[in-house]
Order: sequence, then structure tokens, then C-alpha cells
Amino acid sequence: MSTPISLRTPSTLSSSESSSATIPPPTLQWLSGAWHVTHSTLPMWNKNQNVVITYTPVPDTFPTQIDDVVTYQSVGSTKTKSVHGLDKPFDVHNTTPEGKKEDAEGLASMAYAWRGKGWLMIASSKWEILGWGEEAGTGNSWVVTYFAKTLFTPAGVDFYSRKGMLSEEVVQGIQEAMRKMGGDVEKLAGEVFEVVMTGESKIV
Repeated sequence: MSTPISLRTPSTLSSSESSSATIPPPTLQWLSGAWHVTHSTLPMWNKNQNVVITYTPVPDTFPTQIDDVVTYQSVGSTKTKSVHGLDKPFDVHNTTPEGKKEDAEGLASMAYAWRGKGWLMIASSKWEILGWGEEAGTGNSWVVTYFAKTLFTPAGVDFYSRKGMLSEEVVQGIQEAMRKMGGDVEKLAGEVFEVVMTGESKIV
């Protein structure tokens, strides 16, 4: 990579706990669509495979909400399970200058409050984009997301890939950026594991 990867600090951590970069948000169009979860620290993905998250902007909402569908399989199974939810944006630090309206610029938020749909309506969580970009020479997009601790799950991170894989260079670059942040995020860098993915699940 020509430049090191930079990540912003999650809003749940104080700015004094770790250093943080200021990251501009991606466009809604760039964030929309299907993403493979290639790496994670979240225990829920340790026994599952072919995890795909699909984001779809909800029309006529402002700021724009996102329809959120996660599909996955238990390791060794061909049966696909799904979790459906709604993401509502909220403001966080280290993104765009204060007062700038992301939607007016066609930009996504850097943080969302998730609420489950159907029988999962009682479930909720908050997630944030810590960084995003594209691999040099491959056109493969990547995203790092942080999930705040809930009553049922620990805080953790996911690495997303548009094409179903990430280069070792990008994975190591993300982990190095996490280590530089110190505190809880630095600890998570050492807990990252590769999510199982079968060949037929990858987007070509």
C-alpha cells in the first residue's frame, strides 16, 4: 500500500484513551449493496460461514435510514439464515466538519443505531464505520465497522470486503491501525479471526 491505513476512534471511547484520525464518510451509493464479512472479533461469527451484509437506503427518510439484511450459514451447513433490521444514523466525532449535512452531499453516516425487525424488534445495537477504502490495483472495496457492547454481545469489529476477500496487506494494515489506537481497540486487534467462506459464496 502506498499509505498506511487510518482509522477513527469509536464514539464510545474517550478521545484521551487513544489517538484518532478524522475520516470523511463514504457516499450512500458506495456503501449500498452486499458486503462479505471476511474477518471479525465477534463470537457470533466464529461458528458461522458465508456472512454477507446488504445495505439498502430507505426512500423518503431524512437523514437516510438503511435497510440492513445479514445472511449466513452455520459452518458445514447449506441452510441460509437471515437477520433483518433498520439502521438509523446518529452523529459522531472525527468525521465531517460540524454542521455539515451528510445527506445533502449524498453521503452516508459514520454511525448507525440498529433495531431488529419482526421477532428481533426488541434487539438493538450501535455500529460505526472506523475506516474504508479500496485495495490498490484490485478495485476491491473494504470497510472496518465497530459494534458497541450490548447486554448480549461484547464490543467488536468486522472487516468487510466487496469481492469476498481481503489482501493480507490490507488486513495487516487495519490491525496495525487498531494497535496504534490503544485501549480496547488495540486489544481487539489481537482477537481478529478469519470468517469461514466457501468459494461459491464469493462475489466475482
